Amino acid sequence: MSGTPVEAGRDNGTASPTVELAELRVRLGGRLVLKGLNASLWGESIGLLGPNGAGKTTLLHTLLGFFPAEAGAARVLGLDVRVQTPMIRAATGYMPENDAFVAGMSAVRLTTMLAELGGMAPGIALERAHEALTWAGLGEARYRPVGTYSLGMRQMTKLAQAVVAGPRLLILDEPTNGMDPPVRARMINLIKEVRASGATRIILSSHLLKDVEECCDEAIILKDGEVASTCNLEAERRTNKKFLELEVEGDSEPLVAMARERGCECATAAGGRLKMILPEGVEIRDLYTVAARHDIQIRRLSSKRDSLQEIFLKAMEAGNGRLPA
Repeated sequence: MSGTPVEAGRDNGTASPTVELAELRVRLGGRLVLKGLNASLWGESIGLLGPNGAGKTTLLHTLLGFFPAEAGAARVLGLDVRVQTPMIRAATGYMPENDAFVAGMSAVRLTTMLAELGGMAPGIALERAHEALTWAGLGEARYRPVGTYSLGMRQMTKLAQAVVAGPRLLILDEPTNGMDPPVRARMINLIKEVRASGATRIILSSHLLKDVEECCDEAIILKDGEVASTCNLEAERRTNKKFLELEVEGDSEPLVAMARERGCECATAAGGRLKMILPEGVEIRDLYTVAARHDIQIRRLSSKRDSLQEIFLKAMEAGNGRLPA
């Protein structure tokens, strides 16, 4: 099989945001779970983050039409969740967090059945089920009952059934939950393949920041049923400043002067220690070039960028609003 199973569902570059939320409120069991969410997310792959109880799964279920909104509005691929739920579901592949299998049914029969329930003709559904399961690494095991599968194999089966119909949108709820590192790496690589194909958009809900950092170009962080932050991860990767700590031997003034001329923020301390913030366009190699020209020895250099973990922690501390400065 060439490519990924989602190629049949190529998006064709629709101009609509992946998800739009406008004062979205959802009440369950008398408790307000989603408290007026506002966001417009355009990413090809969107990460949904937040602590347990933040409302992540409730939001996914609302987008799929399982829960009605008490107030406000939500759109998926430009479709209104209040009146166009059948169209949203027809365009979406969903991998739930919890298992939902007929234990005695083989993976190929289960995946075929779900494809048929989605409106696919039986013969095509069977062919696509074989393709999706083989792509997911279950080619040799696809005739075995799903009830005999390991956790990782069950997760791969859920992924296969989610992509079998070539969806325009793929919703993944905790796709790597409980996986061993090698199996997790396989799952992440498959998600990246789906993203790289350009065939479908992705919403990935996870409590693992690393999953979102590896797979997504945009993120929304929920806290207590509210939007704590939204973040364009691609822009952060491109523009996030580099924070450096250096220890030099020799006169550091030429190095500091060059750095400040190029817009760097610098602070000096005793013992030849320097701290710098390098803006876009200034590279670490530029410091080494100046140091060599002035016989300055850089004995130690460490650098870091803000990680998604730091962005997440800032959002948890700051509460509502856009990404904190």
